[in-house]
Amino acid sequence: MHAESRRRAARWAGGLVAGSAVVGATVLPPSPAPAEAAGFRKADTGAQITKYTWLNKGKSAFDFLVRSPSLGSTQHVRVLLPKGWKSKSRQSWPVVYAYHGGRDNWTSWTRKRSTDIQALARKWGVMVVMPEGANGSYTNWWNGGRGGTPKWEDFHLREVRQLVERNFHAGGSRAAMGVSSGAQGACTYPGRAPGMFRYAACFSGTLSMSSPGIPALLMYTNMGNNVDPNAIWGIPWIDKANWDAHDPIKLLPKMRSTRFYVSSGTTGKPGPSTTPTRPRGTSGC
Repeated sequence: MHAESRRRAARWAGGLVAGSAVVGATVLPPSPAPAEAAGFRKADTGAQITKYTWLNKGKSAFDFLVRSPSLGSTQHVRVLLPKGWKSKSRQSWPVVYAYHGGRDNWTSWTRKRSTDIQALARKWGVMVVMPEGANGSYTNWWNGGRGGTPKWEDFHLREVRQLVERNFHAGGSRAAMGVSSGAQGACTYPGRAPGMFRYAACFSGTLSMSSPGIPALLMYTNMGNNVDPNAIWGIPWIDKANWDAHDPIKLLPKMRSTRFYVSSGTTGKPGPSTTPTRPRGTSGC
């Protein structure tokens, strides 16, 4: 994802969730060595935090490692803390879950000059949680109908959510945002778990998996990620029910409680919603 796209996404996330959840990011140079994560509560699946690392001297951001049964592996999560956050606090904070695009990782939103997400988060008093998504397409893989690992949806919606709520004072006022394949996650998860997210922002994501040409595009893209594309949602014309169950458009009836912001670049020319604060080549709806 280009830096300008991430900057645009962070700005609009601020407007989308102001008052209940926001996102942003600046470069966060690692400092202290990882600490052993003894005493943290586990998720219902048994997922547990194994290590955490403060990323700056002010201790306003940290990474932690999750040993995940849903994935069968250990993965990273980055957290930006709101102003006033304390480990012993009885207060909880609204949360934005920020999902990265394909061929990227959990550091995507916080790279140097990429976004102002950390400043936005502290300004609005929200926590930002940025989990690893790899090239997992933000879904529990079909695997020929057998299921099994990797279960990226379960990792994000169950394990990561429960770990930050049980250990770091993440609250129940939630928003999701994502770019590219991460946008598909942000636009799908509210329908997969109705009532979980109050807001969702989707930047340059696939909003209709059944539109002409989209299944072929998704299959081709995932072939380039060195995975079997049939293992993710199945074969489009054979496993159509599973594709439909992960199609944002077809999930809309289950997402009535979620407010959406959708944006996508098209021709590179100014769009109908372009303003001086919105980069060219984008349009909002």
